[in-house]
Amino acid sequence: MIPPVRPIELADIEAARGRISGTVLRTPLVKIDTGDGRDIRLKLENLQPTNAYKIRGASNAVANLSDADRAKGVWTISAGNAGQGVAYAARSYGVPCTVVAIETAPQTKLDRMRALGATIVPVSYEQAWVAAESHAFDGLDGTFVHPFDNHDFIAGHGTMGLEIVEDCPEVATVICAIGGGGLITGVGSAVKAKKPGVKVLGAEPETAAPYALSLREGGPQKFTAWEASFVDGAGGKSVTERMWQRMQPVVDGAITVTLDETANAMRLIAEKSRTIAEGAGGLALAAALQDKTLEGPIVCVVSGGNIDLARFSELVAR
Repeated sequence: MIPPVRPIELADIEAARGRISGTVLRTPLVKIDTGDGRDIRLKLENLQPTNAYKIRGASNAVANLSDADRAKGVWTISAGNAGQGVAYAARSYGVPCTVVAIETAPQTKLDRMRALGATIVPVSYEQAWVAAESHAFDGLDGTFVHPFDNHDFIAGHGTMGLEIVEDCPEVATVICAIGGGGLITGVGSAVKAKKPGVKVLGAEPETAAPYALSLREGGPQKFTAWEASFVDGAGGKSVTERMWQRMQPVVDGAITVTLDETANAMRLIAEKSRTIAEGAGGLALAAALQDKTLEGPIVCVVSGGNIDLARFSELVAR
């Protein structure tokens, strides 16, 4: 049975921080000069052991399973980053992990999941999204760890929000990429609990912007114009009813950016922080650069850096 949606409380996030402290890095918050005088800072989650923020939620979710559920082995659904996080956590407990992986995921993500011991079940994007919405996939045993619609997964992501407020007490705006919605729900829950006045915004690519559409329509929507792109770690085909319920109390709006703006942000992150951001990792900075009216300090979550290097070079050079 799928448990009912409930708020992510500060106590849940603090407990998660204790569980994952030996696994997850406290990533740096780096102020960058964007040439327009604004105070923009990057939360570099691409420096995590799996090069993406998903290790926070995955580590907390796997750690908080019962011994019996964990012993069954775990499985998840992923375009790459959640799969790496769950595989990393499963390996630390010596239990098997299976990933229902989107077959068009970058090779680097597929290779890293296998290197962490995961068994890969390749599926289409549509099949993966159906499994995510139904919380089920025929033929798989073990304990399901949902990559975004999971209370413990989201609470783990909330630990990032605690770090942001602690490292930048004067923060006025926080921007996160939106895929399934787990990242922004966790970060937003923590930030709002500590500083209710902070504006929390989502960023989506124009080719896959169901949350912005849902806000315009006043309820969860499917994005019928969805297109695959190099922003494979964000931008879903729809907003589920459950994630709509989770995001509404803690998200103040959404910004839609072009693919060119995203690639430009990826290049700027490389130039200013000397780190690599994948497409989803560039969305937040792209949004901050697009909307000049945002109040600073602005914290942009660089959610991950898992991208084939040849593809990254092609994108930032154009």
